[in-house]
Amino acid sequence: MKTTTSSLSAFGDSSIQTPSKSRIRQGCHSAGPNVSGDHINLVSSSMPSFPILQRSSEEKILYSDRLTLERQKLTVCPIIDGEEHLRLLNFQHNFITRIQNISNLQRLIFLDLYDNQIEEISGLSTLRSLRVLLLGKNRIKKISNLENLKSLDVLDLHGNQISKIENVSHLCDLRVLNLARNLLSHVDNLNGLDSLTELNLRHNQITFVRDVDNLPCLQRLFLSFNNISTFESVCCLADSTSLSDITFDGNPIAQESWYKHTILQNMMQLRQLDMKRITEEERRMASVIAKKEEEKKRESQKQSLLKEKKRLTINNVARKWDLQQHRVTSIAANQDRKDSDSPSQDPCQVDGSTISAFPEETGSLDSALSNALQGLSVTDTHLVEVDGDTLSLYGSGALESLDRNWSVQTAGMVTTVSFTFIEFDEIVQVLPKLKIKFPNSLHLKFKETNLVMLQQFNALAQLRRIDQLTIDPQGNPVVSFTLWKYYVLFRLSHFSMQKINGTEVTQNDMIMAERLFGILAHVASSELPQYRLISILGDARKKQFRYLLETKGKKPGVVSEENNDSKRLVGENTNRATLNYTTRDFYNEKLEEIKEKKKFCKMYIEDLVKEATEINMKNEALQKLWPQMFIELVRDAVIEIRNKSSYMKLCLQQITDQK
Repeated sequence: MKTTTSSLSAFGDSSIQTPSKSRIRQGCHSAGPNVSGDHINLVSSSMPSFPILQRSSEEKILYSDRLTLERQKLTVCPIIDGEEHLRLLNFQHNFITRIQNISNLQRLIFLDLYDNQIEEISGLSTLRSLRVLLLGKNRIKKISNLENLKSLDVLDLHGNQISKIENVSHLCDLRVLNLARNLLSHVDNLNGLDSLTELNLRHNQITFVRDVDNLPCLQRLFLSFNNISTFESVCCLADSTSLSDITFDGNPIAQESWYKHTILQNMMQLRQLDMKRITEEERRMASVIAKKEEEKKRESQKQSLLKEKKRLTINNVARKWDLQQHRVTSIAANQDRKDSDSPSQDPCQVDGSTISAFPEETGSLDSALSNALQGLSVTDTHLVEVDGDTLSLYGSGALESLDRNWSVQTAGMVTTVSFTFIEFDEIVQVLPKLKIKFPNSLHLKFKETNLVMLQQFNALAQLRRIDQLTIDPQGNPVVSFTLWKYYVLFRLSHFSMQKINGTEVTQNDMIMAERLFGILAHVASSELPQYRLISILGDARKKQFRYLLETKGKKPGVVSEENNDSKRLVGENTNRATLNYTTRDFYNEKLEEIKEKKKFCKMYIEDLVKEATEINMKNEALQKLWPQMFIELVRDAVIEIRNKSSYMKLCLQQITDQK
């Protein structure tokens, strides 16, 4: 058995060589005339397909327990009579297609059928003492018919066409299993092989491994030259406590930079990797690299999680924004229908699809997104992000972040502020805070903010400075106006803006803006009473405006040319200042309107619920009473027709009365 163990070592793809090869010079492959060698004769038998083996007395004495029929060009197994004491039988390098005529060799321990043409494992059911079975380099497609070979110690099936490991779980004494050079795509069904110490799976098509961690005695595993590309596909190996030698060379995984230190870090019990002894220095380096990789992986996972959380939050904000826009559209449409005396409809219906009219109910409409958010603990309906010099605000709730205690360094770095999925009227209310918290902000971006009219740009005049303005067409209908850029340049001329939507502002643009809207601002300011102008202007401009009023009516010669220039400049600033945008009244009106409609919807739904409850209670009462009512109806009917003659008379009397 020492020969057996050594032959199926790390390079055991080839067959085991049996000792004491018989001296045979000739052989036969079919029945026919006697073919004799020095000590062995194969003679014809009564069964024309099988020759009979005969050995000389010298051969029997010299090799009493073994028989070698190697390279005899045999196509069948010969009949072996009188050799029941054989323990070793060698049929290497023949053309045998089927295992037969050996069922009488019940003491056989070693059977070698390497390099034949066998297609099926059969004819072994009586060989209960068999310890070594070598069937390498045949044409076997399935592992089968090994049920009675419970004492098997070595099973060599390399170089066949086996695509699945099966029917071996009963081989509890099996120590060596060789399945190299087959067609295996995965490794499993190994439970029960409690004595297995060596498993050779070289040169297959294996992509993943399972059940190996359930082999308590496995020490050597050879997986060279397969299709294993990730450690996750063989992660069960990390749970094996007995495995000491393993090979992965020739697999895609062996080409990865992380290959060696990942294997060593997860399989601390290994002594050899890819036939090379593992040193303590390699283990230490693997541990250091693994820790760095783990930290890098954790950081990457953290960034990925944050990125995914950001994406889900933005999706949630976008969904809430869309629902809000649908709700506003629905309210406006219903109001138009009421004004035109059209038939009233449920204010919670838009184009046949149900949209909640209450802000607190909108979350229930987004179950799929809610499940995804719950997996990442994302329940926010707004997002605040500082990326470099850009502060991004998503959702109206993000405006509350302007009340935070921002560090001086962070606030000073922010030069761009982006608003997304926020009503512009809500943004207007926090512009004074923005001016104070982020004094260096020069670039404003608006996307999905419901910028719908030119007057809204007036609100930006209260900021300290704006160099660039970006209005995304998405969710901002004002961009479709032809002259919106010129109005912005006119109203915010004191900022000397450099870019609008990425386009450089030229002097010609400024002149055109003044020509288009200068007279409009003058008319607007001249029509306002004095008290209204003073209330609109800031403290700094009130003094200028009073100076303007004091000089009014004086002779032109009294005022110097310099004062004329100052007055002209003051007049222009004052004219622009009258073009303001106030949202409070509009907001209060809409809020009151929403409250009224909410109250109406609530009462309407309560009435519907009450009516439905009453109907349901009546239905339940009927269901309870109906069985008794039915019984009474049947009983009355039976009582009435019990006396047939009386019943007929009664019916005739009723018919007569009806006439």
